[in-house]
Amino acid sequence: MAVLRASKQALRKELKRRLAALSAEEKQRQSLVLSRKLLKHPKYVSSQRIAVFLSMDDEVSTEEIIRDMFKRGKSCFIPRYLSNSSHMDMLEINSLQDLEKLPLTSWNIRQPSDDCNSRKEALTSGGLDLMLMPGLGFDLSGGRLGRGKGFYDTYLRRCSEHPKGKPYTIALAFKEQLCEKVPVDSTDVFIDEVLYEEQ
Repeated sequence: MAVLRASKQALRKELKRRLAALSAEEKQRQSLVLSRKLLKHPKYVSSQRIAVFLSMDDEVSTEEIIRDMFKRGKSCFIPRYLSNSSHMDMLEINSLQDLEKLPLTSWNIRQPSDDCNSRKEALTSGGLDLMLMPGLGFDLSGGRLGRGKGFYDTYLRRCSEHPKGKPYTIALAFKEQLCEKVPVDSTDVFIDEVLYEEQ
């Protein structure tokens, strides 16, 4: 276990270094390529209820995707993380204006406030069809290295107990985030597909 933890830490450090070396222009360029790819993806097109992360600086930007979801009338769910646990909820947002009004967290991303109980949570209101996954590193057999808090793994386990079952999961990755093999343990949930810019 300690060996696995150490190899995850070392890989996180290396990936953070690779991401820090990426220019804002390059991140924007790859984000656009991936957004266009996703918008044509059959799973995205056929999904109605979609969970999407709000991107941080070192993640593929999801701005275009969120805009498209509202244009197509899809239901958009975004994470609300509880900071002192690995608990996360996926709460519905109703429009871009709704999103822009949300408070900023210490990570500089918007999320519904803790006392916001009027929003629908994905699992209590019909489940999810598709979940877009953030992460630091990915391999092509579905291994994912997160930031170590376990939010997404815990949430996906909750999804598998839902009558609708686990949503299809797609990771959005910069080429620089692809790894030969991500170290995983029994608590790590594999993802269905990694979307990246192919040469």
